[in-house]
Amino acid sequence: MLQSTNPLIILTGPTAAGKTKLSIALAKAVNGEIISADSMQVYRHMNIGSAKIQPEEMQGVKHYLVDLLEPTQDFNIFLFQKLAKQAIAEIYAKGKIPILVGGTGFYIQSVLYDIDFKESAEDTALRAELEQLAHKKGAAFLHDLLKECDPAAAQEIHENNIKRVIRAIEFYRQTGRRISEHNAAEREKKPAYDARYFVLTDQRDKLYETIDRRVDSMMAEGLVDEVKMLMNMGCRRDSTAMQGLGYKEIISYLAGEISLEEAVYIIKRDTRHFAKRQLTWFRRERNVIWIEKDKFAYDDKKMLHYIETQLFNMEGTKKK
Repeated sequence: MLQSTNPLIILTGPTAAGKTKLSIALAKAVNGEIISADSMQVYRHMNIGSAKIQPEEMQGVKHYLVDLLEPTQDFNIFLFQKLAKQAIAEIYAKGKIPILVGGTGFYIQSVLYDIDFKESAEDTALRAELEQLAHKKGAAFLHDLLKECDPAAAQEIHENNIKRVIRAIEFYRQTGRRISEHNAAEREKKPAYDARYFVLTDQRDKLYETIDRRVDSMMAEGLVDEVKMLMNMGCRRDSTAMQGLGYKEIISYLAGEISLEEAVYIIKRDTRHFAKRQLTWFRRERNVIWIEKDKFAYDDKKMLHYIETQLFNMEGTKKK
């Protein structure tokens, strides 16, 4: 196992790359516990659309930040960072290794570099004003406002991610600085942990095929009924939990705005686009170790052995 004082293993990659299965094997191999770096799996009752790991799949490996909040509650980068750091401390106290697993790159970055988000406090009045603008004039209008004040942030943040768009505009109006520049400076900080950052991926055409099959499986498993249940529980279209891929499209179907066939098409298309953006993000990160599945003949044991070899080569570490 890792012997350094603050070890951290990161296993990430685009959606549908196969992180869940490999992460379980890795945790068992290094005496680790898993922290989910996923913005949707934190919510209870959202099992199908988030492709959430189920208890029987965990094989006894403890998972943190899964099924933690009700879907009517808000979840954001600030709360994630706080809870993830608490989980890391708890795992260290057990003498185990924290493994951060998930595809939300900014969440991972916030922990790895201990990014400081305190520079700009939330302005509820300004936020309410921007939310009203989004409601009245649409996400594209708000995104254009961001392009004017912070083109780099606008390029990085999708217009449908209204909360992050608002946060970036809010930061600029409060501080006079661009959040893209602030985040870039934070990324230049040294990592807060002795980390190994693995990115699991596949050939693009195979990844896209897997995404399409996963969406078909979600539909067969009852994604529409899951969304109906969530709406009956009090989730609104603008709820944070309903911004996840698959959920907002099914809401549009239930509202009679699009057909079910159109909803499925959009989910598949936008999930493929999301995977492409994830890969772009990971390519920008420093000291990333790529695990390209085709180069390992899709053999999980070979991939795990390679990861263990990289951990063994860490200064002050040894294989369990």
